[in-house]
Amino acid sequence: MINNRKLLAMARKWQKLAAIGRRRISSPRTKLQRGVDECGAMVAVKDHFVVYTADQKRFVIPLAYLNNPIFIELLRMSEEEFGLPSDGPITLPCDSAFAEYIISMVQRRPSRDLEKALVVTLSTYRCSLSSSLHQDPSNWPILVNGF
Repeated sequence: MINNRKLLAMARKWQKLAAIGRRRISSPRTKLQRGVDECGAMVAVKDHFVVYTADQKRFVIPLAYLNNPIFIELLRMSEEEFGLPSDGPITLPCDSAFAEYIISMVQRRPSRDLEKALVVTLSTYRCSLSSSLHQDPSNWPILVNGF
């Protein structure tokens, strides 16, 4: 029979040898680090928020965009159409192609005049953003950057 001291010494020795033998480049990631919380729902990266489009595509958007008039108008339209979600996601009243178009416009940092034109366009086409009219990008109003 093995003495308790010898058993503990052997276990420590094996742990040391095992630790030396399996050096890792990076530590394993937890569920929270991968962007999944304990309930299995996706969470946003730091300094970002998540919105869904009418066709249920998920977008992760920087918090800095909340100061942009284009996103303010989109969120206002979302509130009017879907209400304020108490425990669910924010849903934008447009399809994913239009949301990608809006995000690409905001990423390019348009001029104030172009932002105003896009806000007017959003409010003009308020009722038809999620309709089949906007499935085809050729039907979208063309916004041209000024000189």
